[in-house]
Amino acid sequence: MIYLEPEVIKQAQKGDTEAFTQMVEAYQRPVFNLCYRMLGEHEEAEDAAQETFLRAYDNLKRYDDERSFSTWILSIAAHYCIDQLRKRRLTFLSMDSFPNLDIPDANPGPEAAYHRHEEQQRVQALLKALNPQDRGAVVLYYWYDFSYDEIAASLSLSVSAVKSRLHRARLALAQTWTEQEAKKYAAERKHHESPAL
Repeated sequence: MIYLEPEVIKQAQKGDTEAFTQMVEAYQRPVFNLCYRMLGEHEEAEDAAQETFLRAYDNLKRYDDERSFSTWILSIAAHYCIDQLRKRRLTFLSMDSFPNLDIPDANPGPEAAYHRHEEQQRVQALLKALNPQDRGAVVLYYWYDFSYDEIAASLSLSVSAVKSRLHRARLALAQTWTEQEAKKYAAERKHHESPAL
């Protein structure tokens, strides 16, 4: 996780625009990545990241320095994304054992780029199975290593609700993934067994 000097945060709280710019530069990538994992679309993630920093700027004086700044800003991003997903009435899911949805490599080979894109499409399709709050909990837990307590505080849930949501999400994701793998294997086997013309 990124560490930002407390002095930079204090200066930004006093209205120092240069210090705020340093904060944006330090957290731009993790905030974008979280938004991309939650929303699944590059442009929407860019808009959500920008909105996150606007909200952070507006609420910076209320930031409690007893709390991790990373947790605070990523919580703002997660809440915004959950609100956007609720507005669209879409649902998503994710989990650490599936392909990572980081920003794609700028110069992958054609075959690697194709397979990565295919994996991302597949995971993003899977992400449509959980409600936004479950997805937020999963993304924060698996990709950002938030503790149960941090997720509970970030999403306004109890710790037991967080654990329950994560458990349910893992089961749903594993079941869907297993079913897809079985179908994929059966299709490949059928293709290889069909006689050549």
